Amino acid sequence: MPTLRLAVLVSAALCAPAVSAGSPGLLVDARIHTGDASRPVAEAVAWDAQGRVLAVGSSAELQRRYPQVPVTRAGGRTVVPGLIDAHGHLMNLGFALMRADLVGADSKQDVIRRLQAFERSLPPGAWLLGRGWDQNDWPDRAFPTAADLDAAFPDRPVWLERVDGHAGWANSAAMRSVEHDLSGDWQPEGGRILRVQAQATGVFVDAAAALVDAAVPVPDEATRAEALTRALAHAVSQGLTGVHDMGVSLDDLALMRRFADEARLPLRIRAYADGDRPALAALCAMGPYEHPQGRLAMRGVKLYVDGALGSRGAALLEDYSDEPGHRGLLVTEPAAYAAAVAKAARCGLQPASHAIGDRGNRIVLDTYAAQQAGRDPAALRWRVEHAQVVAPADFARFATLGLIASMQPTHAISDMPWAEDRVGPVRLDGAYAWQTFRKQGVPLALGSDFPVESADPRLGLYAAVTRQDRAGKPEGGWLAGQSLTAAQALEGFTRGAAHAAFDDDELGRLAPGLRADFVILDADPLAVEPAALLDLGVVSTWVDGEVVYTRPASAD
Repeated sequence: MPTLRLAVLVSAALCAPAVSAGSPGLLVDARIHTGDASRPVAEAVAWDAQGRVLAVGSSAELQRRYPQVPVTRAGGRTVVPGLIDAHGHLMNLGFALMRADLVGADSKQDVIRRLQAFERSLPPGAWLLGRGWDQNDWPDRAFPTAADLDAAFPDRPVWLERVDGHAGWANSAAMRSVEHDLSGDWQPEGGRILRVQAQATGVFVDAAAALVDAAVPVPDEATRAEALTRALAHAVSQGLTGVHDMGVSLDDLALMRRFADEARLPLRIRAYADGDRPALAALCAMGPYEHPQGRLAMRGVKLYVDGALGSRGAALLEDYSDEPGHRGLLVTEPAAYAAAVAKAARCGLQPASHAIGDRGNRIVLDTYAAQQAGRDPAALRWRVEHAQVVAPADFARFATLGLIASMQPTHAISDMPWAEDRVGPVRLDGAYAWQTFRKQGVPLALGSDFPVESADPRLGLYAAVTRQDRAGKPEGGWLAGQSLTAAQALEGFTRGAAHAAFDDDELGRLAPGLRADFVILDADPLAVEPAALLDLGVVSTWVDGEVVYTRPASAD
């Protein structure tokens, strides 16, 4: 992308309108978990016209101090600091909400039925796009093939993203649209084309999926704006006041900036650039980006090391237990990855590196250690996204290097039926190991990785505390020693997430001077039985002291 265009997009963002004042407010008659050690529980919170907390305290005290401020009565409901998803993908969520939903499909036949129902809304010739399939949920747990789709869709191109976003499933019509010859034994760098007798079967893992992606018609600006609109509305309805959006392109940043300029961002986006691409070049040229209204920033870069465990793309130090001879994929070669980390460091940016397998995590640790020479690790707050399977000897290195483990509790309950098949019982000792990180003093930032998982942070709280599926299985929880307490889980979605984005002095707590971002719930997540965390109702979501979501009256 020409340097001039980079400058135009980013400088336009820098010229955004100044912050517009809202209205002061006072919330009373609540049970407020402030997240602030100096006053952990309060009844009331007051904020000014700029949406910053003035005081927390008792209802009577604050009503005396601020007699002219409009009052909202919580009716005894629970208030928590704004919930922040530390790892999500807003544009992907929006597109997923506009495509065939395959999450939870329990067989290939179920997938076909859902696709046929969705196809009725499509014009002739349009691609049939969907996401969310997971072969691990099917009876034979085998990867599907193009032939499974061809009988139902012989002519319309079909392209379906796997639930983890690290593989895709195409029919023959879609593969015919690919410019490259897919036959033979060649493999793209950082990816894997599944083949039988030198012929592509229809499944493309990690970087190989880009071959089919390139053939899919590019969404126009109106479609992209609709995707972002839907994603934002869905997120605030779940109680989210902030998202760390991982892998944002320069064009997507420009779209988000336009929304921010037009006061259409109902939550805070901390965007991370999409690897060593134009957005990173723009940040290096012009510095970290901050929208003046405080709801949009880009201060870091998302980098990929390996793939995902479910599609056997996570890079392991030893063979996969269920595929001898295979150790996963490096989506980025170590030398190129190291160069990207060095570039981010030179530009004063925060790297956030995707690493799932123990080899992937080892590469991140080795690279970060080499690049941190002469720097204060604690001040850097470099991130490891997922940190899912870690060699036991490597946990202490996370602490030594001052790293943040950005983890997703729902991954554990989604992966538990087959994770031991992939890595065996011994390596599970270092898998989804939240308490092991905590005991080493490694900060946790919790998220969901939506749309890979649900964007609902209540499900994340439930998964973190119980390590059980929605049906309460297994009894006692999976690898239950790694379960978090409800308070620890809530901290991961509030203070922990804020810390991971350098927002400690702005977000994550309800204390004087910080942003008045909070959620009103119909029950107390720190008091209910763990199973009831799934049933917490979001009454309303507030950002800068303004309501951005209210539960419909029909849901009360």
